[in-house]
Amino acid sequence: MSFLIGEFECKLDTKGRMMIPSGLKKQLPEAEKEGLVINRGFKKYLVIYTKKEWDIKLDELSKLNQYDYKNIEFIRYFTRGATELTPDATGRINLPQLLLDYAGIKSDVVLTCQLGKIEVWDKEAHGEMIKNEPADFAALAGEVMGGNRKEAAL
Repeated sequence: MSFLIGEFECKLDTKGRMMIPSGLKKQLPEAEKEGLVINRGFKKYLVIYTKKEWDIKLDELSKLNQYDYKNIEFIRYFTRGATELTPDATGRINLPQLLLDYAGIKSDVVLTCQLGKIEVWDKEAHGEMIKNEPADFAALAGEVMGGNRKEAAL
């Protein structure tokens, strides 16, 4: 699997359409044929997945106990607002107004690639999030990565 990389600044037009930046478009060759899926993030941002990556998420969710209320609630809120996106002939995607309102996105956005997904932030909110970078990133790295890494299967 290839992972997505990069950070891109974009503008939405008055109809909520956004041009996929060329550097990102090159990393998403299947997007024109298979489409993308946009959804709410865990905070006030949106997340774009390739259709293949979204199907993996749905497969993970389908394995949860559907009779456990916390699972039902998680599935409900995780999938709420999920919408398929298909780039038009010019490479634009139309972001749903409901999701733009949820994330407080106006017209300037920042796309940040996070492994197999793309976070979509309002530019101002992204700037605030970046300002809150941990004071000791090295300590966070040690806590997250030190000893908790998955070992590659042989």
